[in-house]
Amino acid sequence: MTLFAAIRLPQEILFGKGQRHALPLVAARLGRRALICTDQRFASTPLFSDIVKALEAASIAVLIHDDVQPDVPSETVAVCVEDARPFDPELVIGIGGGSCLDMAKCAALLLSHGGQLRDYYGEYKVPGPSLPIIALPTTAGTGSEVTPVAVVSDAERTLKVGISSPYLIPTAAVCDPELTMTCPPRLTAIAGADALTHAIEAFTAARRGADPLLAQDHVFIGKSALTDHFALLAVKLLGRSLEKAYRDGSDEDARADVMMGALAAGCAFGTAGTAAAHAIQYPAGALTHTAHGLGVATVMPYVMNFNRSASIAEMAEIGTALGLGQSPNREKLATAAIEEIRRLFAAIGITRTLADLGLAADKLDWTAEQAFGIDRLIKNNPRPFDLDAMKRLVRAAYEGDLAASAI
Repeated sequence: MTLFAAIRLPQEILFGKGQRHALPLVAARLGRRALICTDQRFASTPLFSDIVKALEAASIAVLIHDDVQPDVPSETVAVCVEDARPFDPELVIGIGGGSCLDMAKCAALLLSHGGQLRDYYGEYKVPGPSLPIIALPTTAGTGSEVTPVAVVSDAERTLKVGISSPYLIPTAAVCDPELTMTCPPRLTAIAGADALTHAIEAFTAARRGADPLLAQDHVFIGKSALTDHFALLAVKLLGRSLEKAYRDGSDEDARADVMMGALAAGCAFGTAGTAAAHAIQYPAGALTHTAHGLGVATVMPYVMNFNRSASIAEMAEIGTALGLGQSPNREKLATAAIEEIRRLFAAIGITRTLADLGLAADKLDWTAEQAFGIDRLIKNNPRPFDLDAMKRLVRAAYEGDLAASAI
């Protein structure tokens, strides 16, 4: 096998307790007028007030957009941009969960290139660099602080849509675990499960070869030596600390592990991409109006079992990263890895089946058809699909039949 690797990351990643205090210096290198995108909850906290005061003390003028909504309705981006144009920002700072970071990416895009968001849906539609973006996550899940993706909800479409371009990768990611200390247990679980799913899907993604044009034609290009490194680091950190952070939010070490795990998972899937679990979640989530991380984690054990025959070696490595030891019997270790993911997700309150998620039985075929049609994800799956296989997998995840998911 010819060694192949590719990865795209921010110019600067800062991680550690108190790193938010570096924000004024990082921002000052990029501009003197900053648009801040956040939500009303975080904007009302003393932490946010301190961040704004520190920026202003560094002679950085600030315009605050504090009305970011979950899943970033596309029309709200236009409102943010119109409000910001007279201010003429030189950089955009996203502070909050994944939606706040995605809003910052979208705002920077439209402020730089104009038009409407729908002009940029898909891959490689962004024509060039946009305003610099600094991302400060306050949850540990999406990895948006390091990825080339912004996901929005469009009222004219049933499913959420994505804009994928290396030009959306933040210039700098400032990751301070202290900002996650007040994250409630339910959100900690859903965000962390999302990150663990990112890592597993990136590590088990199809290996698509060393075509020199692959990364120039596609944003997500399958697994490689560099993405594998980050994915396994994420599995290790999340496997050992996600349940701890869920049960005791004051555990600083666990919070740091989970945030670093989410960051590493973002580094992995931002180039490798994700696969079938995400494909199924998009229609299932649209029908059930449930959180993205909850949906992908619900189906992840079933997808792992479906992919097991094509990814024995990778599944075994995931088992070792989860702390299950090493074994010459890779099939046994791969099975143990799937069972451990299933156990961990149950322990932190992730729904066990698509039925528990609220998906209606008469929507199973529609869900499978929509999932099968998301080519950028399906082609990344290590085991090939046809529509019948997708229908069987969706039904197995609905009925909670893990064994049937492998057929």
